[in-house]
Amino acid sequence: MNLDALYSNINSEEIDTIDLLPRDAKMEHLALLKNLPTKEALKEIAEATDLPLLDSFDLIDNPSQHLPVKLIHEYHCVPIEEETSVDTDTDSIALVTLWPPDAQMDRWIFASCGKKPKWYLSDPEKIQDTITEHFGVGADSLDESSLIEDVTEDDVVEDEDAAIIRFVNEVIFKAVNDRATDIHFEPLRDSLQIRYRIDGELISIRVPDNLIRFQDAIISRLKIMAKLNISEKRRPQDGRISFASGESELDIRISTIPTMYGESISLRLLNQKSKPLTMKELGLSSHEERILEKVLSAPHGIILVTGPTGSGKSTSLTAFIRLINRPERRIITVEDPVEYEVPGINQTQVHPEIGLTFAQSLRSVLRQDPDVIMVGEIRDRETADIGIRASLTGHLVLSTLHTNDAPGALTRLIDMDIEPFLIASSVELIVAQRLVRKLCPHCAQPANYEAGYLENCLKLMNIPVTEENLNHPIYTAGGCDKCRNIGFKGRIGIFECLSVSEEIHEQIVQKASARAIRQTAVEQGMRSLTQSGWNHVKQGLTTLEEVMRYAEIDSEEEN
Repeated sequence: MNLDALYSNINSEEIDTIDLLPRDAKMEHLALLKNLPTKEALKEIAEATDLPLLDSFDLIDNPSQHLPVKLIHEYHCVPIEEETSVDTDTDSIALVTLWPPDAQMDRWIFASCGKKPKWYLSDPEKIQDTITEHFGVGADSLDESSLIEDVTEDDVVEDEDAAIIRFVNEVIFKAVNDRATDIHFEPLRDSLQIRYRIDGELISIRVPDNLIRFQDAIISRLKIMAKLNISEKRRPQDGRISFASGESELDIRISTIPTMYGESISLRLLNQKSKPLTMKELGLSSHEERILEKVLSAPHGIILVTGPTGSGKSTSLTAFIRLINRPERRIITVEDPVEYEVPGINQTQVHPEIGLTFAQSLRSVLRQDPDVIMVGEIRDRETADIGIRASLTGHLVLSTLHTNDAPGALTRLIDMDIEPFLIASSVELIVAQRLVRKLCPHCAQPANYEAGYLENCLKLMNIPVTEENLNHPIYTAGGCDKCRNIGFKGRIGIFECLSVSEEIHEQIVQKASARAIRQTAVEQGMRSLTQSGWNHVKQGLTTLEEVMRYAEIDSEEEN
């Protein structure tokens, strides 16, 4: 293929760089060099090479019978159905790929299937997703078939080692591209299950059928990357992996645990260069923003963010810190781990293995003349006690607690044996939050509910059953290529903000129940999680079903 016209404004060194890259990385790099979106770069390539460009395509029946899976993965191409015409050549095979083929590819395709390849171009991401969905992740690397004869046993062993390294890397690369937060390698009786957590939901990825015999090698490879003891298989182990993926630098936390059929491994992916969200991007309403901005402008006090693991508490704290980050304020954070880098502030990470706990770090931070302190999590009485006393001595303290709702944070601190009068005097605001999935804007569709269903849902969420609410347009998930046919893409927060008023101050001192505190807060205007979620539903950001998952909490507390 002649790409001279395409390379006309690119210097020779950059062209050499493109030539050295794997086929699946060439397009992205070219688009970067030419400062073009991928689709525009793809159009230019199609014009320069006279290859037809397809927006969509359908796989041929039983594609692996037409072309070895090894070649599909190696060349990033798939056999497709071609529109029937009089001139259709039965001795050719239609293939779609993500980068123009070379003469060697043509020869291998012809040698493998006995047909002359007829090439088409299409979107690289769509092709990669199609290959993963139908042929697994890295199935080529572990395919027992070989196109090369007279291979020695040493060559086979060496190739298998390299194949396992490539396979593990491909699993992680794809997880990053799919915005996964976790990867789970779970050994079953007859197979190895690999699942990604994307937008809070677990999604299985297809793996090669012959993967079972490589299961131990894959687990060992992950443990080697984390510098864990590969011979220890009876006890849980924890470690970390530094992994580079394009411009992203991943800090991967790894945890192993023995199961019936081998070691189960979980990876938590933390992108060190992730862009922190702003207050608007979190999903806060203007009412909730005003409450937060008022408290964040105070010189002292405690702001707590509550919710279960994975509800976005650290992301919210970082957004709050960015809002108040000014040159005249000295801000220090103590985190485990540091998830987002924020320019202009001092961030430190705890290391319990050497005695550097939250409590110990907090003591040292107080000697650093801070104005604002962010503590990743209050886990014990010692940390809570130091944080409260720091707020009483003129510091603004931000931290998180694991509780179901905002009022529960107050009773949780009392359970830690913190004096109620100290809690009442120091805590200014508690923000409870959850994450709901955002509707894909490309395929969201109007929802049609049976008579009475919406009315019952509104009652469960303690939302007024008015004509406006009943007749407001509501959307539900559809499914398209942009969202992997899931109907959702990304997540957004729902919140409830509890300000400690004089009445609630007295209730804390008297050790009132969380239910009583909630009732007072609601009477004073606090909006619940489901009320916050309903606002997102009316804006077309999420579905009623996503918000209804938290309606049971509210209804139980009201009864």
